[in-house]
Amino acid sequence: MARSPVLIYLIVVVFVLLLLSFAPKRPNRPHRRLKLRSAADLSDQTTRDRDRDRRGIPFDPVIADIERRREDREWERAHFLPQGHAPAMEAQPEWEDFMDAEDYINDEERFNVTDRIVLLFPKIDVAPADGFVSSDELAEWNLRQVEKEVMHRTQRDMELHDKNHDGFISFKEYEPPSWARRYHDDNATDDKVGWWKEEHFNASDMDGDGLLNLTEFNDFLHPADTNNPKLIHWLSKEEIRERDKDKDGKLNFQEYFNGLFDLIRKDDVYNVTYESDSSTDAPAKRLFSQLDHNNDGYLSEDELIPVIGDLHPSERYYAKQQADYVISEADTDKDGRLTLKEMIENPYVFYSAIFAEEDDYNYHDEFR
Repeated sequence: MARSPVLIYLIVVVFVLLLLSFAPKRPNRPHRRLKLRSAADLSDQTTRDRDRDRRGIPFDPVIADIERRREDREWERAHFLPQGHAPAMEAQPEWEDFMDAEDYINDEERFNVTDRIVLLFPKIDVAPADGFVSSDELAEWNLRQVEKEVMHRTQRDMELHDKNHDGFISFKEYEPPSWARRYHDDNATDDKVGWWKEEHFNASDMDGDGLLNLTEFNDFLHPADTNNPKLIHWLSKEEIRERDKDKDGKLNFQEYFNGLFDLIRKDDVYNVTYESDSSTDAPAKRLFSQLDHNNDGYLSEDELIPVIGDLHPSERYYAKQQADYVISEADTDKDGRLTLKEMIENPYVFYSAIFAEEDDYNYHDEFR
Protein backbone atom coordinates (compact mmCIF):
# COMPACT_ATOMS: atom_id res chain seq x y z
CA MET A 1 0.00 0.00 0.00
CA ALA A 2 2.88 2.39 0.75
CA ARG A 3 4.07 2.10 -2.83
CA SER A 4 0.66 2.99 -4.31
CA PRO A 5 1.01 6.85 -4.10
CA VAL A 6 4.51 6.66 -5.60
CA LEU A 7 3.22 4.53 -8.46
CA ILE A 8 0.37 6.95 -9.15
CA TYR A 9 2.83 9.90 -9.12
CA LEU A 10 5.11 8.16 -11.64
CA ILE A 11 2.16 7.40 -13.93
CA VAL A 12 1.12 11.11 -13.86
CA VAL A 13 4.69 12.26 -14.66
CA VAL A 14 4.95 9.86 -17.61
CA PHE A 15 1.57 11.03 -18.91
CA VAL A 16 2.60 14.71 -18.76
CA LEU A 17 5.89 13.99 -20.53
CA LEU A 18 4.02 12.18 -23.30
CA LEU A 19 1.72 15.18 -23.78
CA LEU A 20 4.69 17.54 -23.97
CA SER A 21 6.41 15.37 -26.54
CA PHE A 22 3.45 15.80 -28.92
CA ALA A 23 3.15 19.57 -28.42
CA PRO A 24 4.23 21.79 -31.34
CA LYS A 25 7.81 22.96 -31.07
CA ARG A 26 9.26 26.36 -31.87
CA PRO A 27 12.39 26.36 -33.98
CA ASN A 28 15.54 26.16 -31.88
CA ARG A 29 17.00 29.60 -32.58
CA PRO A 30 17.91 32.78 -30.74
CA HIS A 31 15.11 35.15 -29.86
CA ARG A 32 14.80 37.74 -32.60
CA ARG A 33 15.49 41.31 -31.54
CA LEU A 34 15.03 44.67 -33.13
CA LYS A 35 18.02 46.10 -34.93
CA LEU A 36 17.35 49.78 -34.46
CA ARG A 37 19.34 52.92 -35.04
CA SER A 38 22.22 53.34 -32.67
CA ALA A 39 22.05 55.77 -29.78
CA ALA A 40 24.65 57.91 -31.54
CA ASP A 41 22.30 58.27 -34.52
CA LEU A 42 19.52 59.36 -32.20
CA SER A 43 21.49 61.88 -30.16
CA ASP A 44 20.83 65.58 -30.51
CA GLN A 45 22.97 67.49 -33.00
CA THR A 46 23.36 71.08 -33.94
CA THR A 47 21.24 72.22 -36.85
CA ARG A 48 24.19 72.36 -39.23
CA ASP A 49 25.50 68.92 -38.27
CA ARG A 50 22.01 67.48 -38.54
CA ASP A 51 21.67 68.93 -42.03
CA ARG A 52 24.92 67.31 -43.14
CA ASP A 53 24.17 63.85 -41.80
CA ARG A 54 20.47 63.06 -42.00
CA ARG A 55 19.02 59.87 -40.69
CA GLY A 56 15.86 58.30 -42.02
CA ILE A 57 12.48 59.25 -40.58
CA PRO A 58 10.76 56.20 -39.06
CA PHE A 59 7.79 55.20 -41.21
CA ASP A 60 5.97 53.22 -38.52
CA PRO A 61 4.92 54.90 -35.23
CA VAL A 62 5.47 51.57 -33.47
CA ILE A 63 9.14 51.52 -34.49
CA ALA A 64 9.45 55.20 -33.60
CA ASP A 65 8.00 54.56 -30.15
CA ILE A 66 10.44 51.72 -29.49
CA GLU A 67 13.36 53.91 -30.53
CA ARG A 68 12.16 56.80 -28.38
CA ARG A 69 11.85 54.59 -25.32
CA ARG A 70 15.29 53.14 -25.80
CA GLU A 71 16.73 56.59 -26.39
CA ASP A 72 15.05 57.76 -23.19
CA ARG A 73 16.80 55.01 -21.24
CA GLU A 74 20.17 55.98 -22.73
CA TRP A 75 19.47 59.64 -22.00
CA GLU A 76 18.54 58.89 -18.39
CA ARG A 77 21.73 56.87 -17.94
CA ALA A 78 23.80 59.70 -19.39
CA HIS A 79 22.24 62.49 -17.33
CA PHE A 80 21.14 60.86 -14.09
CA LEU A 81 23.59 57.99 -13.55
CA PRO A 82 25.64 58.57 -10.36
CA GLN A 83 29.14 59.94 -10.90
CA GLY A 84 31.72 57.25 -11.51
CA HIS A 85 29.26 54.82 -13.06
CA ALA A 86 29.78 54.38 -16.76
CA PRO A 87 26.65 53.61 -18.84
CA ALA A 88 26.32 49.97 -19.75
CA MET A 89 26.86 48.90 -23.31
CA GLU A 90 23.76 49.54 -25.41
CA ALA A 91 21.57 46.48 -25.70
CA GLN A 92 18.95 45.77 -28.30
CA PRO A 93 15.51 45.64 -26.65
CA GLU A 94 13.28 42.61 -26.43
CA TRP A 95 9.90 42.99 -28.07
CA GLU A 96 8.17 42.29 -24.78
CA ASP A 97 9.82 45.36 -23.24
CA PHE A 98 7.70 47.63 -25.36
CA MET A 99 4.48 46.10 -26.64
CA ASP A 100 2.07 43.21 -26.62
CA ALA A 101 3.89 40.83 -28.93
CA GLU A 102 0.67 39.24 -30.15
CA ASP A 103 -0.34 42.52 -31.81
CA TYR A 104 2.69 42.85 -34.07
CA ILE A 105 4.62 39.56 -34.08
CA ASN A 106 3.41 36.56 -36.02
CA ASP A 107 3.75 32.91 -34.98
CA GLU A 108 7.34 32.77 -36.22
CA GLU A 109 8.35 35.83 -34.16
CA ARG A 110 8.67 38.04 -37.22
CA PHE A 111 7.45 41.62 -37.29
CA ASN A 112 4.21 41.57 -39.27
CA VAL A 113 4.88 44.38 -41.73
CA THR A 114 2.04 43.35 -44.04
CA ASP A 115 -0.59 43.87 -41.37
CA ARG A 116 1.10 47.10 -40.27
CA ILE A 117 1.11 48.51 -43.83
CA VAL A 118 -2.56 47.54 -44.27
CA LEU A 119 -3.36 49.37 -41.02
CA LEU A 120 -1.30 52.48 -41.85
CA PHE A 121 -2.30 52.87 -45.51
CA PRO A 122 -5.67 54.61 -44.91
CA LYS A 123 -4.03 56.90 -42.34
CA ILE A 124 -1.61 58.13 -45.02
CA ASP A 125 -4.04 58.19 -47.94
CA VAL A 126 -6.11 61.15 -46.78
CA ALA A 127 -5.76 64.03 -49.25
CA PRO A 128 -7.76 62.75 -51.05
CA ALA A 129 -8.62 59.24 -49.85
CA ASP A 130 -8.51 57.73 -53.33
CA GLY A 131 -6.70 54.43 -52.83
CA PHE A 132 -3.31 55.89 -53.75
CA VAL A 133 -0.51 57.41 -51.64
CA SER A 134 1.06 60.42 -53.32
CA SER A 135 4.43 61.94 -52.58
CA ASP A 136 2.75 64.86 -50.80
CA GLU A 137 0.64 62.53 -48.63
CA LEU A 138 3.68 60.48 -47.69
CA ALA A 139 5.67 63.64 -46.98
CA GLU A 140 2.94 64.88 -44.61
CA TRP A 141 2.96 61.50 -42.88
CA ASN A 142 6.76 61.63 -42.53
CA LEU A 143 6.56 65.17 -41.20
CA ARG A 144 4.06 64.21 -38.50
CA GLN A 145 6.31 61.36 -37.38
CA VAL A 146 9.45 63.47 -37.17
CA GLU A 147 7.63 66.35 -35.44
CA LYS A 148 6.57 63.94 -32.68
CA GLU A 149 10.16 62.78 -32.33
CA VAL A 150 11.57 66.32 -32.23
CA MET A 151 8.99 67.53 -29.71
CA HIS A 152 9.62 64.49 -27.51
CA ARG A 153 13.32 65.35 -27.36
CA THR A 154 12.51 68.99 -26.67
CA GLN A 155 10.26 68.03 -23.76
CA ARG A 156 13.01 65.87 -22.36
CA ASP A 157 15.59 68.66 -22.70
CA MET A 158 13.19 71.09 -21.09
CA GLU A 159 12.91 68.77 -18.11
CA LEU A 160 16.70 68.82 -17.84
CA HIS A 161 17.09 72.62 -18.05
CA ASP A 162 13.97 73.79 -16.22
CA LYS A 163 15.65 73.99 -12.83
CA ASN A 164 12.69 75.47 -10.92
CA HIS A 165 10.13 73.22 -12.69
CA ASP A 166 7.80 76.06 -13.64
CA GLY A 167 7.39 74.95 -17.25
CA PHE A 168 9.58 77.73 -18.64
CA ILE A 169 13.27 78.15 -19.42
CA SER A 170 15.11 81.33 -18.52
CA PHE A 171 18.41 82.21 -20.14
CA LYS A 172 20.12 81.69 -16.80
CA GLU A 173 18.66 78.19 -16.52
CA TYR A 174 19.81 77.15 -19.97
CA GLU A 175 23.31 75.74 -20.25
CA PRO A 176 24.99 75.35 -23.63
CA PRO A 177 26.04 71.88 -24.78
CA SER A 178 29.46 70.68 -23.73
CA TRP A 179 30.95 71.04 -27.23
CA ALA A 180 29.84 74.70 -27.30
CA ARG A 181 31.40 75.41 -23.92
CA ARG A 182 34.66 73.83 -25.04
CA TYR A 183 34.63 75.79 -28.28
CA HIS A 184 33.93 79.04 -26.47
CA ASP A 185 36.75 78.39 -23.99
CA ASP A 186 39.15 77.74 -26.86
CA ASN A 187 37.96 80.76 -28.85
CA ALA A 188 37.19 83.30 -26.17
CA THR A 189 37.62 86.25 -28.52
CA ASP A 190 35.84 84.64 -31.48
CA ASP A 191 32.38 86.16 -32.03
CA LYS A 192 31.33 83.67 -34.71
CA VAL A 193 29.91 81.02 -32.41
CA GLY A 194 26.62 82.36 -31.20
CA TRP A 195 23.70 79.99 -31.49
CA TRP A 196 23.40 79.46 -27.73
CA LYS A 197 24.02 83.10 -26.83
CA GLU A 198 21.46 85.44 -25.32
CA GLU A 199 20.71 86.99 -28.70
CA HIS A 200 19.57 83.60 -29.96
CA PHE A 201 17.55 83.06 -26.80
CA ASN A 202 15.81 86.44 -27.11
CA ALA A 203 15.02 85.84 -30.78
CA SER A 204 13.32 82.57 -29.78
CA ASP A 205 11.29 84.38 -27.11
CA MET A 206 8.37 85.24 -29.39
CA ASP A 207 6.18 86.90 -26.73
CA GLY A 208 9.11 88.79 -25.21
CA ASP A 209 8.48 87.76 -21.61
CA GLY A 210 12.09 86.69 -21.00
CA LEU A 211 11.15 83.02 -20.75
CA LEU A 212 10.80 80.21 -23.27
CA ASN A 213 7.70 78.04 -23.18
CA LEU A 214 7.75 74.60 -24.81
CA THR A 215 7.04 75.89 -28.33
CA GLU A 216 9.61 78.67 -28.04
CA PHE A 217 12.19 76.30 -26.59
CA ASN A 218 11.56 73.92 -29.48
CA ASP A 219 12.21 76.81 -31.87
CA PHE A 220 15.36 77.66 -29.92
CA LEU A 221 16.70 74.12 -30.34
CA HIS A 222 15.47 73.71 -33.94
CA PRO A 223 15.43 77.17 -35.55
CA ALA A 224 15.26 75.75 -39.08
CA ASP A 225 11.64 74.72 -38.43
CA THR A 226 10.41 77.95 -36.88
CA ASN A 227 7.75 80.36 -38.11
CA ASN A 228 9.00 83.05 -35.73
CA PRO A 229 10.13 86.08 -37.81
CA LYS A 230 12.58 87.20 -35.11
CA LEU A 231 14.32 83.84 -35.15
CA ILE A 232 14.41 83.69 -38.95
CA HIS A 233 16.04 87.12 -38.93
CA TRP A 234 18.52 85.89 -36.32
CA LEU A 235 19.44 82.93 -38.56
CA SER A 236 20.10 85.33 -41.42
CA LYS A 237 22.18 87.55 -39.16
CA GLU A 238 24.25 84.54 -38.08
CA GLU A 239 24.96 83.65 -41.72
CA ILE A 240 26.23 87.17 -42.29
CA ARG A 241 28.32 87.06 -39.11
CA GLU A 242 29.98 83.78 -40.06
CA ARG A 243 31.08 84.96 -43.50
CA ASP A 244 31.57 88.70 -43.06
CA LYS A 245 35.37 88.82 -43.31
CA ASP A 246 35.69 92.61 -43.27
CA LYS A 247 33.16 92.98 -40.41
CA ASP A 248 31.01 95.58 -42.13
CA GLY A 249 27.75 93.76 -41.29
CA LYS A 250 26.94 92.63 -44.84
CA LEU A 251 28.30 90.36 -47.56
CA ASN A 252 30.08 91.55 -50.66
CA PHE A 253 30.11 89.31 -53.73
CA GLN A 254 33.33 87.53 -52.83
CA GLU A 255 32.18 86.75 -49.30
CA TYR A 256 28.90 85.41 -50.69
CA PHE A 257 30.61 83.45 -53.47
CA ASN A 258 33.15 81.78 -51.18
CA GLY A 259 30.69 80.86 -48.45
CA LEU A 260 27.07 80.72 -49.62
CA PHE A 261 26.58 80.28 -53.35
CA ASP A 262 27.09 76.51 -53.42
CA LEU A 263 24.65 76.12 -50.51
CA ILE A 264 21.76 78.15 -51.88
CA ARG A 265 21.82 77.73 -55.65
CA LYS A 266 18.93 75.76 -57.06
CA ASP A 267 18.99 75.80 -60.83
CA ASP A 268 15.28 75.09 -61.20
CA VAL A 269 14.20 77.79 -58.74
CA TYR A 270 16.62 80.62 -59.44
CA ASN A 271 17.12 79.94 -63.17
CA VAL A 272 20.86 79.65 -62.68
CA THR A 273 22.32 78.17 -65.85
CA TYR A 274 25.84 77.59 -67.08
CA GLU A 275 25.51 77.48 -70.85
CA SER A 276 24.65 81.12 -71.54
CA ASP A 277 27.85 82.62 -70.17
CA SER A 278 31.41 81.35 -70.34
CA SER A 279 32.36 83.13 -67.12
CA THR A 280 32.70 80.64 -64.26
CA ASP A 281 31.11 83.00 -61.75
CA ALA A 282 28.28 84.22 -64.00
CA PRO A 283 25.60 82.04 -62.35
CA ALA A 284 26.73 83.27 -58.94
CA LYS A 285 26.53 86.89 -60.10
CA ARG A 286 23.02 86.41 -61.45
CA LEU A 287 21.79 84.91 -58.20
CA PHE A 288 23.59 87.62 -56.22
CA SER A 289 21.83 90.33 -58.26
CA GLN A 290 18.45 88.66 -57.67
CA LEU A 291 19.02 88.75 -53.92
CA ASP A 292 20.51 92.26 -53.88
CA HIS A 293 17.18 94.10 -54.04
CA ASN A 294 18.56 97.61 -53.46
CA ASN A 295 21.43 97.03 -55.93
CA ASP A 296 24.08 98.34 -53.58
CA GLY A 297 26.47 95.46 -54.25
CA TYR A 298 25.99 93.85 -50.84
CA LEU A 299 23.67 91.33 -49.23
CA SER A 300 22.08 92.46 -45.99
CA GLU A 301 20.38 90.34 -43.35
CA ASP A 302 16.94 91.07 -44.80
CA GLU A 303 18.07 90.25 -48.34
CA LEU A 304 19.34 86.85 -47.21
CA ILE A 305 16.03 85.83 -45.61
CA PRO A 306 14.44 84.52 -48.87
CA VAL A 307 17.10 81.80 -49.10
CA ILE A 308 17.46 81.01 -45.39
CA GLY A 309 15.47 77.82 -45.98
CA ASP A 310 18.16 76.63 -48.40
CA LEU A 311 20.88 77.31 -45.83
CA HIS A 312 18.90 75.67 -43.01
CA PRO A 313 16.59 73.03 -44.55
CA SER A 314 13.53 72.27 -42.44
CA GLU A 315 12.12 68.93 -41.37
CA ARG A 316 9.47 69.39 -44.06
CA TYR A 317 12.19 69.49 -46.70
CA TYR A 318 13.66 66.20 -45.49
CA ALA A 319 10.23 64.60 -45.11
CA LYS A 320 9.50 65.38 -48.77
CA GLN A 321 12.94 64.23 -49.84
CA GLN A 322 12.44 60.87 -48.14
CA ALA A 323 8.92 60.53 -49.55
CA ASP A 324 10.17 61.09 -53.10
CA TYR A 325 12.89 58.49 -52.62
CA VAL A 326 10.50 55.89 -51.19
CA ILE A 327 8.04 56.36 -54.04
CA SER A 328 10.80 56.07 -56.63
CA GLU A 329 11.80 52.74 -55.08
CA ALA A 330 8.36 51.20 -54.50
CA ASP A 331 6.37 52.63 -57.43
CA THR A 332 6.35 49.49 -59.60
CA ASP A 333 4.13 50.85 -62.40
CA LYS A 334 5.90 54.26 -62.37
CA ASP A 335 2.72 56.33 -62.14
CA GLY A 336 4.15 58.54 -59.39
CA ARG A 337 2.03 57.15 -56.55
CA LEU A 338 1.74 54.01 -54.45
CA THR A 339 -1.03 51.47 -54.16
CA LEU A 340 -1.47 49.28 -51.12
CA LYS A 341 -0.24 46.34 -53.19
CA GLU A 342 2.98 48.17 -54.14
CA MET A 343 3.65 49.06 -50.51
CA ILE A 344 3.10 45.48 -49.36
CA GLU A 345 5.34 44.12 -52.10
CA ASN A 346 8.17 46.54 -51.21
CA PRO A 347 8.24 46.59 -47.40
CA TYR A 348 12.03 46.92 -47.15
CA VAL A 349 11.73 50.49 -48.48
CA PHE A 350 9.60 51.48 -45.50
CA TYR A 351 11.14 49.17 -42.89
CA SER A 352 14.80 49.64 -43.69
CA ALA A 353 16.07 49.23 -40.12
CA ILE A 354 14.40 46.02 -39.10
CA PHE A 355 15.64 43.04 -37.20
CA ALA A 356 17.47 39.75 -37.14
CA GLU A 357 19.86 37.83 -34.95
CA GLU A 358 23.00 36.20 -36.26
CA ASP A 359 21.16 33.35 -37.94
CA ASP A 360 21.00 31.81 -41.39
CA TYR A 361 17.80 33.48 -42.57
CA ASN A 362 17.58 35.37 -45.83
CA TYR A 363 17.93 39.13 -45.75
CA HIS A 364 14.20 39.78 -45.97
CA ASP A 365 13.18 36.80 -43.85
CA GLU A 366 11.82 39.14 -41.20
CA PHE A 367 8.97 40.16 -43.52
CA ARG A 368 5.74 38.21 -43.59
